[in-house]
Amino acid sequence: MAQPQLAKGIVVDSVERLAPTAMLNDQWNVVKELVAANIGSNHAKSWIEPLELLGLDGMVLVLGSPNTFAKDWIENHYLESLTKAWKQVNMVIQDVKIVISETQVTVANTNTVVSPIKVIESFDSIEKDESGRYTGAPLDNRFTFENFVVGKPNELAYAAALRVAESAKPQFNPLFLYGGVGLGKTHLMHAIAWKIRQCHPNRKVIYLSAEKFMYQFVRALRYKDMVAFKDQFRAVDVLMIDDVQFISGKDTTQEEFFHTFNALVDKNHQVIVSADKSPSDLENMEERLKSRLGWGLVADIHPTTYELRLGILQAKAAALNTIVPKEVLEFLAFKITSNIRELEGALNRILAHSSLVGRSISLDTTQEVLRDLLRSNDQRLTVEEIQRKVAEYFNIKMSDMVSNRRMQNIARPRQVAMYIAKQLTSKSLPEIGRKFGGRDHTTILHAVRKVQELCAEDFDFANDVEILKRSLQT
Repeated sequence: MAQPQLAKGIVVDSVERLAPTAMLNDQWNVVKELVAANIGSNHAKSWIEPLELLGLDGMVLVLGSPNTFAKDWIENHYLESLTKAWKQVNMVIQDVKIVISETQVTVANTNTVVSPIKVIESFDSIEKDESGRYTGAPLDNRFTFENFVVGKPNELAYAAALRVAESAKPQFNPLFLYGGVGLGKTHLMHAIAWKIRQCHPNRKVIYLSAEKFMYQFVRALRYKDMVAFKDQFRAVDVLMIDDVQFISGKDTTQEEFFHTFNALVDKNHQVIVSADKSPSDLENMEERLKSRLGWGLVADIHPTTYELRLGILQAKAAALNTIVPKEVLEFLAFKITSNIRELEGALNRILAHSSLVGRSISLDTTQEVLRDLLRSNDQRLTVEEIQRKVAEYFNIKMSDMVSNRRMQNIARPRQVAMYIAKQLTSKSLPEIGRKFGGRDHTTILHAVRKVQELCAEDFDFANDVEILKRSLQT
């Protein structure tokens, strides 16, 4: 039997339903507010807002999800909150069902119907001016907001990037995104560019790396074409510079970037910049430029947590339409903690090996295929290195890490070292305990929980812990 065709071009997987009434739509708005209050506005914007109200099937409220991964994630994490909110707003509803819906959009002034992804792909991914001159870098159509997995380490950067992309006028100027290698800065930069082109197709956007900006600047100097160079970069609506740390020490390039930055901000045009460090920590950068870069919103992308790494792997497997055993994904998320690129590369290696050799994916084959990668990750950081770094930071002796002294100025740094060892190494709790004078696993677990509590309560303490983690990871 053919699937029922619904309003707005939606196709639902064999669900008989009524079109949403005005009352039901009003109730849906109330439900979204209730759920946002429960799970947080950022999570609600990422996962609940994209859902589409399809209607009622008896006493079951039906919502449409844009893809399988989003459907599974919402069912596993937010379905209970959704169901509770709907029951609170409408006593008739007994259950909430999430289905896959394929929403189509109509291009303005035409009768052509195209899918949202086709709208994105239809844009020229290389920016050129009217004369056909190259001015920007290609955009990767895999790097969209829809493909970005949001977790606690990156939720601020994600929310800020989405706000800037959707807004017609600058909300934060500049928006400065920073974080370590492979944590998603470039993904967010590309996502912003794609989103602006969708929401505001008339705005001129240039995205390029700081290295490319420097190359074009040097080329303009060489060919005495500085007027054209200035016209190109100061006439855009949105200028996006990736990896700005690469112009550190390049005084002339910094000077030109400084003037370009000022010219755009003075005209209320958006500037978006990414780097591996915060503006104040950029070395060999002019103080006035560092000050300008910190004017707007500075959003940090923290190192990934286990939960975020697992979510990224699940999303990657879903995007490739591949079934990977749960224990393999959990193993990878636990073992490969350095960055997202390495994590996705490990999954690609496993899938390629399975396809080429014809062996099924298992924990044993994963360990065999990734033997070199897993060994290098295990060797990257030791508990002793963590103890030494923490002892230096808090100005205590290395011997205090294994002693039984319980004074707070010694016990607290020791707990921090235990916490970081649990976060950044693959050692088990008993193994970590042995490195701290033969303490048992319950002591380590208590330390981990205590540090987490203190981080939530004390900003300065949380900042100390974050600084230590960053220095150890680099």
